[in-house]
Amino acid sequence: MPLRLYDTYSRSLRDFEPLHPPLVGLYTCGPTVYDYAHIGNLRTYIFEDILRRVLQFNGYQVNHVTNITDVGHLTSDADVGEDKMEQGARRTGKSAWEIADLFTQAFKDDLRRLNILEPTIWCRATEHIEEQIALVRCIEARGFTYPTSDGIYFDTSRLPDYGYLARLDILGLQAGARVEVAHKRSPTDFALWKFSPPGEKRQMEWDSPWGVGFPGWHIECSAMSAKYLGTFFDIHCGGEDHIPVHHTNEIAQTQACYGTRLANFWLHGYFLQLDAAKMAKSAGDFLRLQTLMDRGYDPLTYRYFCLNAHYRSRLNFTWEGLDGAARALDRLRAISYEWGLAGTPDEAYAERFLAHVNDDLNTPRALALTWELVRCDLPASIKKATLCQFDRVLGLRLAEWEPPQVVVPDEILALVEQRGRARAEKRWQEADALRDQINAAGYEVEDTPHGPRVRPR
Repeated sequence: MPLRLYDTYSRSLRDFEPLHPPLVGLYTCGPTVYDYAHIGNLRTYIFEDILRRVLQFNGYQVNHVTNITDVGHLTSDADVGEDKMEQGARRTGKSAWEIADLFTQAFKDDLRRLNILEPTIWCRATEHIEEQIALVRCIEARGFTYPTSDGIYFDTSRLPDYGYLARLDILGLQAGARVEVAHKRSPTDFALWKFSPPGEKRQMEWDSPWGVGFPGWHIECSAMSAKYLGTFFDIHCGGEDHIPVHHTNEIAQTQACYGTRLANFWLHGYFLQLDAAKMAKSAGDFLRLQTLMDRGYDPLTYRYFCLNAHYRSRLNFTWEGLDGAARALDRLRAISYEWGLAGTPDEAYAERFLAHVNDDLNTPRALALTWELVRCDLPASIKKATLCQFDRVLGLRLAEWEPPQVVVPDEILALVEQRGRARAEKRWQEADALRDQINAAGYEVEDTPHGPRVRPR
């Protein structure tokens, strides 16, 4: 059952084979830390976590690198506007360095709550300025750059296949060019290094061979991924919005300097939608994971919600859908707990699960198989072991879950104990009457292999 992944570059499902087995180099585009991540952002990181877990499930050793964009990402992908970090600093009244630390930690907290595995390497753009300058110099030496009044730009006309990842209509873009791109020779050209505005002292700026300034957004990922994974590695991931600009430009930079497309596979997660509109910070109103938690949802409920849709399909967020995920996860946890100790996994179910996740990370089918396992007539210990094996990919922490401790009044516990004695002595009518008394007092009792469980109704 080979692992097959959809490669955006070739627009095809391909069998995955590591370039240097059993090692796999994986780069995932991280956050721009000028604000909190919203749940649409986090859907992409859940997909990438599933990918990493599936790679490990197949026996590969994953070197996972994630960047932190803490400089250089302008408010417009067209290389105009203000650096998002400078903008965030002005909005919060903190320094750009302070908000970078604040929102980086908030992002890592969200990953932990969602049981997303931490990358092998975190790399911050501001800690790799030398590497970015070196890459720009390499691109310059090969004749792919030109200067403007506000920076050093990449000349996309020098690459005949520029835009192949996104299948861009270059001629159409040129025909629609406007005055706003007057700095650039072509609307697809992009900044490698931006100059600090004359007479203005930025919080984040560095000396360079071209003058004081800061790196463009795209150069950081090309420079840092090459440093930690090499100039041609296995898999590069991100959101679908990265296809036409950010990832297209990463590939262009790497082609110019190293002659590769940077990664053998390019994978992209699709948007979370709210009322059929893309969820984005620019809308001014977005849902954070903390928002869900404030409304009483377990963070793993959102993870389960995302698993119900394939990563290459748009997912519409509704509170009703999240409620359904909460009920399903609660039931799965309770059933798993009641199964008790794990035995040996069932090989047939394990093979079917592997086939589903190896089919381009088909988590909806994997979840459907999980519920088939719940309903089957295998012994509880085998089902428990098989489910725990599934959860190495699903990441729902099922084996760790225990029922919440509920403080039950002594008089209710006394009724439960009386009912237990009545059941043991087969005084069924009396046991039923005691259950009715417990229910009338606002509690319910559930009989489990571990004994009666009492909780508020």
